[in-house]
Amino acid sequence: MTGIAAHRMRGGLAPAVQSRDDLTYVELTWIEKKIGYWIRFGRETQQQILDGHRRIVSFLPNTVFAFVRWAANDFGTVISRIDIVRAVAPGSAYQTLPFVRPGGEILLKIESWPKVEDVLRHIDAIEAARIDPCDVAPDHWRHVAHRMSIGEAPHPYSMERHRAWLRRREIEG
Repeated sequence: MTGIAAHRMRGGLAPAVQSRDDLTYVELTWIEKKIGYWIRFGRETQQQILDGHRRIVSFLPNTVFAFVRWAANDFGTVISRIDIVRAVAPGSAYQTLPFVRPGGEILLKIESWPKVEDVLRHIDAIEAARIDPCDVAPDHWRHVAHRMSIGEAPHPYSMERHRAWLRRREIEG
């Protein structure tokens, strides 16, 4: 297989949408009971609707977003994954990720629906504390990924920790 079809199977963006500036693009798909690729949190800067099932959203450099992918076939779930990603600036190093162009800094990567649900509950708890998950310290998302990888519950993200992160970010400017 060559050309556009092969590119699409590898998780590339639709041919009409290529990175042409400093934004990070994420292709989202929703087909009832088959495919669900969605953004759990993140401050989208642009959106382009491709058709009734697909759209592309974009993020400015250094913004953080959560990208959830779920797909099933006639026999059950074939993929369930959540990635928490920081969009990168042009010229910065990045990791590749299907349906994300050019890629990003992956702060958390969790697979299997029970673990994905745990991350979603963790995000819910952060929001319940009136903290926007987009503003959470990147190190916390790494902590969540590491703890979950060894089967341990992550520590909650407290308002004290959040204030400390915001102060650090101000100082580092």
